[in-house]
Amino acid sequence: MNRPNPDELLGKLQREEEKRHCGRLKIFFGASAGVGKTYTMLLAARSRKQQGDDVVAGIVETHGRSETAACYWKTSNNCRWRT
Repeated sequence: MNRPNPDELLGKLQREEEKRHCGRLKIFFGASAGVGKTYTMLLAARSRKQQGDDVVAGIVETHGRSETAACYWKTSNNCRWRT
C-alpha cells in the first residue's frame, strides 16, 4: 500500500493555510461614471464581511446616489461618514 508522507501532507496543509490568510486586491473597472462600480464593490464587501472576512474601504464616494449610500450603510456598521 502506498501511503502519503506525513511531512509532505503537513507541509501542503500549512501552505494552503498560509494562502487563505493572504490579502487580495480586487479592482472594479467601468467604462464611465454611473455604471455601478462602487455599488458592486459594496455588495462584494458585504458578502465577504458576512463570510467573516475583514473588509477595509479607504474612501467611498457615493456621488450623491442614495442607493449607493444605503448600500454603504448596510455594509459598514462602524465607519464614520464624511461628505
